Amino acid sequence: MRGPTVRFVYQYPDLHGTAGDFFAAGPVTDVARAAETAGWLGLAFTEHPAPSARWLASGGHQTLDPFVALANAAAVTTELRLLTYLTVAPYRNPALLAKTAATVDAVSGGRFVLGIGAGYLKSEFAALGVDFDERNALVDEALDVLPLHWSGEPFSYTGLHFEARDVISRPRPVQQPIPIWVGGNAPRTLRRVAERAQGWMPLLGPPELTTTTRTAHIGSTEALAQRVAELRELAGSRTLDIVVPYLDPTTTNPTDDVERHRAAFVELAAAGVTWIVVVGTTHEWAATRDFLEGFGSTYIR
Repeated sequence: MRGPTVRFVYQYPDLHGTAGDFFAAGPVTDVARAAETAGWLGLAFTEHPAPSARWLASGGHQTLDPFVALANAAAVTTELRLLTYLTVAPYRNPALLAKTAATVDAVSGGRFVLGIGAGYLKSEFAALGVDFDERNALVDEALDVLPLHWSGEPFSYTGLHFEARDVISRPRPVQQPIPIWVGGNAPRTLRRVAERAQGWMPLLGPPELTTTTRTAHIGSTEALAQRVAELRELAGSRTLDIVVPYLDPTTTNPTDDVERHRAAFVELAAAGVTWIVVVGTTHEWAATRDFLEGFGSTYIR
């Protein structure tokens, strides 16, 4: 066996600031094909529908609509899992979020994973007309509505800002339910995952990163393993995916420091991690293709 028992997701490279060509890293369809051919098992896109110019200028990143991008990828692949990493649940009425997710799941033949979070950019909440202080209540509301909507059966639900009376949605998604992975490090997030989701997406990194994103800090693999153990205890017999970003990537050359990276993957697997998200760092299509192929041949196949 060449590597650890984890699966790898490639996240399309972020383009920071307002300069440059977002698609310089490669057309979505070409990147999706290359990732699947190289052995990657997932492709991810994030979202920021209305970030402030100040945030972009200070290091924020451009995004596509992740659902549209993933549907585009679905059209040219057959096995690749398609992940929102992540979408901000409070930005959408939960029925709209459910219908969009169900559509991607349907057109992909049941390969979609809905990664959600509460969000952290106050200015973006304001731009979208969503009360920032209600974000946690809105996440819980979404977790109530999503499985009801996907069931394809009539349901009623009274939300903070809507009243659904005997509504029904067809067609049903292929997966029942679509897997939901919840992002965040707070104790409230762990309880949500343990009770109502299929996976946890903790945020790893330096303290300043978790301060910016308004979540608790997890700064080491040991700390992660402890939180995973807490989650397993809360979840009981339920099987959950643990999905983490890899913060020490091989950048543009996957053959550099191979044993160190392989050891890091093994350590994460031992901590309970089942999926590792590698965020692309190249902004030129040939380099993206080389990275996908090199990483696949070195760590996956």
